[in-house]
Amino acid sequence: MPYDHRKTTRRTRSRGLALTLAATGCCAVLAGCGASQASPSDGKATESPRASSPAAPAPSGPSGTASAPGAGPSLAGRTVVLDPGHNSGNFRHAREINQKVNIGTTRKECDTTGTSTNAGYTEASFTLDVTHRLRDLLTARGAEVVLTHDADRPWGPCIDERAKIGNAARADAVVSVHADGSAVGNRGFHVILPARVREGSADTAKIVGPSRALGERIAARFARATGTAPSNYLGSGTGLDVRDDLGGLNLSTVPKVFVECGNMRDPKDAELLTSAAWRQKAAQGIADGIATYLEG
Repeated sequence: MPYDHRKTTRRTRSRGLALTLAATGCCAVLAGCGASQASPSDGKATESPRASSPAAPAPSGPSGTASAPGAGPSLAGRTVVLDPGHNSGNFRHAREINQKVNIGTTRKECDTTGTSTNAGYTEASFTLDVTHRLRDLLTARGAEVVLTHDADRPWGPCIDERAKIGNAARADAVVSVHADGSAVGNRGFHVILPARVREGSADTAKIVGPSRALGERIAARFARATGTAPSNYLGSGTGLDVRDDLGGLNLSTVPKVFVECGNMRDPKDAELLTSAAWRQKAAQGIADGIATYLEG
């Protein structure tokens, strides 16, 4: 569930990135550097149910084939920022996360607690687990991976800081990992894309096209890897949803999408989301989507 509702050598690049992040006030985690239950709505914008679609369409634009596991690095020189949605500590820091920050077009809460399954498995735990798996898959392909956080801070980061981390890293792609908190019967994954926004300090004109290409590839590969269908309650069966109210997208200057891997409030989806084997498939699908996008 989104927060806002919603090389010369690698060593040299990493050092430069750390300096850039420090200069902008951002706190990020480079891969390998160490590593009460939410309500059903959690402030999520509601959507009317729509008919289910069996599969995501093939992505448009330049095609590419992701490297098979163990096929060797294919993403050397590329930087990917991974953003695990929410933070398990947010539950204990209501005052801090409720403070409003500028998202370009308006002001919204710094972050939210995220959602959870009915049994209490939190979205923050899910997103960090999938992000770790995704990080390992991408670094094995040669990518430099930056995390916006690694459960190494008591709460947050806020939605505006998450966007700044991706921007400061000059990321080739940013993926924010989430799970939804919708009604029972609403099932499937969807990828949130930035709308064209030009208001206040928000200007997404340069990233709308690349972000859509990234999102299309992730949706197609996610469906293939997990065997799950796109959302049956939004996106009209495409697995894609365009939004203009998310600060993480509005403030981004690099290609970025959110991946809602399933609905934690639906028992059938929850069964998948709580399976370690399925989470590995989800990470594989996202990694394959990122790779096909970056390989062009």
